[in-house]
Amino acid sequence: MGYVDGFVMAVPTANKQAFIDFARKFDPVFLEFGALRVIECWGEDVPHGKQTDFFRSVAAKDGETVCFAWVEWPDKATRDAGMQKMMEDPRMDPKANPAPYDGARMIYGGFTPVVNLS
Repeated sequence: MGYVDGFVMAVPTANKQAFIDFARKFDPVFLEFGALRVIECWGEDVPHGKQTDFFRSVAAKDGETVCFAWVEWPDKATRDAGMQKMMEDPRMDPKANPAPYDGARMIYGGFTPVVNLS
């Protein structure tokens, strides 16, 4: 059934185009290393909750938009190998390719799909 990496981040709203440009540069590397698909989403209808919400999960500040992304892989072994290659790839060096958001506040995780409807 595959494997999915999910990401949530707070991006300064003024950096929307920089976020898109960064994704267009960075995301093809996922595909190069075995990912099937990469989706980057700009928050549009993200409600503030009373107890928990996306904003609190990434300590979003005024003037930031919550963004959500995921990477689909054929299986966890391909994902593990691909992520290892990415960590070793000089194109992924944050000094050479800085993110337009605070990566320390990004949350992420790997997930095994249990239901997949098309």
